[in-house]
Amino acid sequence: MKAMKRYLLLVLFFLGTGLGLLAQDDKPKNEDANRLEALKVAFLTRKLNLTTEEAQRFWPVYNRYMMEIKQARRENKGDELAYEERVVNIRKKFKGEFGGTLNAERVNQFFKADKEFGSYIQRELQERRIQRQNQVRKGVRQ
Repeated sequence: MKAMKRYLLLVLFFLGTGLGLLAQDDKPKNEDANRLEALKVAFLTRKLNLTTEEAQRFWPVYNRYMMEIKQARRENKGDELAYEERVVNIRKKFKGEFGGTLNAERVNQFFKADKEFGSYIQRELQERRIQRQNQVRKGVRQ
C-alpha cells in the first residue's frame, strides 16, 4: 500500500510539473498526447523505482530533456540523420544532468527505459492499426 501511495504521489507530482510546461507550449497538446505522457511517466517511475526525493529532482531535468528532444525533432524534421545526431548529443549532455539525481547505473537504466517505452508504443499502435484494418475487412464482408 505504501508503494502505491508513493507511486501515485510521483505521478501526480509530475503531472503538475508537466502541465505547467504544457501551458507554456505554443500549441496546446491534445488529450491523447497528455494520456501518452502520463503513461510514460508511470512507466519510467516504475522502471526507475524513484523515491519521492529523487522524483522531485528527476522530473524537472526530464522535462528540460524532452523539450530539447522535441525541439531537435522540429528543427530536423526532414533530415533523420541530423535528428539522430542531435539526439545523441542531447543524451550525452543530459547524462551529466541526470547524474545529479541518479547514479550512473540508473541514468543508463533511464535511457534504456525511454527507448523501451518508444518501442512499446510503436508495437501498440501497430497492433491497433491491424485491429482496425481487420474490423474494416469484416465490415466489408458482411
